[in-house]
Amino acid sequence: MNKAKFITFEGVDGAGKSTHLAWFAEALRKRGKDVLVTREPGGTPVGECLRDILLNQPMHAEAEALLMFAARLEHIEQVIKPALQLGTWVVSDRFSDASFAYQGGGRGVKVAKLEQLECWVHENFQPDLTLLFDIPVEVARQRLSKNTTLDRFEQEKDSFFEKVRQAYLERSKKHPDRFVLIDAAETSEKVKENLKKVVMYL
Repeated sequence: MNKAKFITFEGVDGAGKSTHLAWFAEALRKRGKDVLVTREPGGTPVGECLRDILLNQPMHAEAEALLMFAARLEHIEQVIKPALQLGTWVVSDRFSDASFAYQGGGRGVKVAKLEQLECWVHENFQPDLTLLFDIPVEVARQRLSKNTTLDRFEQEKDSFFEKVRQAYLERSKKHPDRFVLIDAAETSEKVKENLKKVVMYL
């Protein structure tokens, strides 16, 4: 029996990753996998409290990065690792790649500092697979415009999201062994077809 895998969904706000995550998890269940769906920031009582602060309270960019990794440490130790040890597959809406994209690319926190935090919080532990929903920023923004309430990240300018997108793409090139790019500008049905191909190999 294959060991349980840790799979993450990444992408700029409006890419549609959250919409497809539930479908992907259900597709895994239909293949006989026990699946836990979670998210970042969040996933634990402490993480959800920090999520509320992070999404709504302005703060220094490095404080933001520190809180993201604090929530992540709790998430890994209380949820992700215990589930994997029990043979449960974990599918998470965001993980550390989001910090390199948002706090690194978007906010300008130095990559070296983020790498130090990554090493401290989860040295030698990475997702088995990361699905990066890539989309032109203008398309993502158009989709977000349909939302009635936006958090402080979603309210950022296009220039911020351009930097986030580029940081994601750079991260995917740095770790090609675990990243799979999904063209999120395609129709929902086309995206699902591409996700089906990914599921078939798991």
